[in-house]
Amino acid sequence: MTRILIFLTVLSSIIITTGCSNNSIYRDTFNKECEYVKEGDCARNARQVANPHSDREYRLGFIEYDDQGQLRDPQQQGSVIDGYLDIASKEDVLMLVFVHGWHHNASPEGTNIQGFRKMLASVSESEARYARKQGRDRRTVLGAYIGWRGESVDIEYLNTVTFWDRKNTAHEVGHQGVSSALLKLEEMINVGNAMQHQPPPYSSRMVVIGHSFGGAVVFGSLQKIMLDRFIDSRRDKNYAGQAKGFGDMVVLMNPAFEAMRFTPLLELSQEKCRGYFQGQLPRLAILTSETDYATKHAFPAGRFFSTFFESHKTMARHECQGTGSANMKSVDISQGKADYSAVGHFEPYLTHRINPAKDKDTATFNLQQAYQDWSASDPSKADIFSSVTLENKGRTTARNPYMNIQVDEELMDGHNDIWRDEIAQFVRELITVSTTPEEVYQNLGQ
Repeated sequence: MTRILIFLTVLSSIIITTGCSNNSIYRDTFNKECEYVKEGDCARNARQVANPHSDREYRLGFIEYDDQGQLRDPQQQGSVIDGYLDIASKEDVLMLVFVHGWHHNASPEGTNIQGFRKMLASVSESEARYARKQGRDRRTVLGAYIGWRGESVDIEYLNTVTFWDRKNTAHEVGHQGVSSALLKLEEMINVGNAMQHQPPPYSSRMVVIGHSFGGAVVFGSLQKIMLDRFIDSRRDKNYAGQAKGFGDMVVLMNPAFEAMRFTPLLELSQEKCRGYFQGQLPRLAILTSETDYATKHAFPAGRFFSTFFESHKTMARHECQGTGSANMKSVDISQGKADYSAVGHFEPYLTHRINPAKDKDTATFNLQQAYQDWSASDPSKADIFSSVTLENKGRTTARNPYMNIQVDEELMDGHNDIWRDEIAQFVRELITVSTTPEEVYQNLGQ
């Protein structure tokens, strides 16, 4: 026993002295915007601009948190938001926020940062193309990368045991700090619209993306907000409006949180198999690879033991095979399985599946068709998206704003394979649907 204690003490000392990951701020230069040209540029700058004066121009800002969900430096967030507000007060913007997951952080040239850069450039290029086609002003693309310590131990292989440590930290970061940052960024968009002194409709939009535990960060910080906005119980409320969400859309990729947390949103959207107006847009899209073994196997294994002594029951719920109470199909949901299964691997809660496009050579994205049926609720219609085939599982009514999508391994293979061209294209097209200015949709078909 003594030898075991000595061994564990020595091992702990080695980990503490040599294996702990960086626990300080990465981006500590706040006072100026740096021009990013090549890999390695702007390594310490919290505000950057890339590809200036081109169709692929975008800005990128960094906001970093510690393990307790507190800002590494409030000046960093203030610099990013103030700089972006100055832009948004003068012109329409398209804001994309990314929250990374396990094994990642805000270090220069991390793979998640590079993937996000590529997405920002592509979204900017698409925005320029659609603006010319639709005869409107192009919106400036703003990116915000939210960094936290997604790794606590840097020792290879040993860092695999940090899964549950980082899960707890992700929820702490989401509840304590990130919700405040997201609300401030959303406020910046709304204040920027008001400061332009122009009549509505306004064109500035905001999309939030979270990966892995970053998905848990985002969902944990926004779940109650999305519930409140879906119900919208303010005085003089009527039922003529659309279901609202946070910003314009939230995208979660291979998120690492249990299906039980998704239950309130799904049930609310399915209540009495309610119908949705044609103008309803997507508010939440969860994408999970069928071969994401971190959330498919490791996640439920850990949750099984951590929930072993909890009491669970069978929940009597329903699926919707059409609009209205007459189309409710009774189903039994295992509360225990929902509590230890990741949201993207719990079959009863899956609403869609993505497969490779049936004909990649001729498939095109039709914005008008996507606006009318972005959820692929009518299988008799042609494919909507250009790089994938979206199939509706028939469990929700048409245009239900919450999508929980299983992704074919050919398109997204494993936990970190989120930047492949086909999936990135699908996410860009979904962003286009949810962020295209209202007046453009009003003119579709005319």
